[in-house]
Amino acid sequence: MSAHHVLEHAPRDRTFGGPVQVVRDRPLIAFFVLAFALSWWPALLYLTVGSAPPILGCGPFLAAVVVLGLTSGKRGVKALFRSMLKWRVGARWWAIAILTPVVLTIIATGLNLALGAATPDTADLEKWTSVIPALLLILLVPGLGGAWEEPGWRGYSLPRLLGRHSALKASLMLGALWALWHLPLFLTGEQHWSDLLLVVAASVVVTWLFRNVLGSVLVTMVFHATNNAFSGSYVSQMFHGSDSVRQSWMLAIVWGAAAILVALFAKSFRTSP
Repeated sequence: MSAHHVLEHAPRDRTFGGPVQVVRDRPLIAFFVLAFALSWWPALLYLTVGSAPPILGCGPFLAAVVVLGLTSGKRGVKALFRSMLKWRVGARWWAIAILTPVVLTIIATGLNLALGAATPDTADLEKWTSVIPALLLILLVPGLGGAWEEPGWRGYSLPRLLGRHSALKASLMLGALWALWHLPLFLTGEQHWSDLLLVVAASVVVTWLFRNVLGSVLVTMVFHATNNAFSGSYVSQMFHGSDSVRQSWMLAIVWGAAAILVALFAKSFRTSP
């Protein structure tokens, strides 16, 4: 059974009661509540000691494992892990997953420079060698840089939203919750508020990718890690002050344009899974 279509099939034992039964009765709602709770608890440490990260990036992954364990048992959890290792999707889709965030970031950067941003100096440009190590760290270490959000957002919640809603509506609903999930990062200044729009737009693009790779969470993890390593850890660090703010808005606009193109013209996005 594909992770794309894992259903909550655990027996409804009404004698069990309590929080476990709540999860079994409302698994998708329970997932989102747990994803936020398991991700936001470090914010309490951040407020008290100031040195902790404001958010735990692998919270959605942990939430998916908990909910699947309670609703589908080992079978559901194993299916999620299989989707996180599914690499046979075709070279074309691997190229799209890696190049899309790179190309969109380059376009946004070009717009930023055209609008007056200071040209990055040679020392900044030479830091490109750090992109691949950063990508690998983000991809392999839970909680670093976002890739481990994907087993929750795309591996668990997206297939269930797609079972009830159109691809566009499911993407926007998930995108809104995904954007809200980043709230501690906005409040601490680690991300610009324009990323609210960027995240919703990216949700549309990732849904399109996820459907075309037949539910490979690994591909979306690489996509996410590539974007965060190249755009976040490399290119965006070249800009400061108003140039940095403008860069974030250019990224939001470019990702928004990509989302509109996907919604309007991607045939696989409009049809049923």
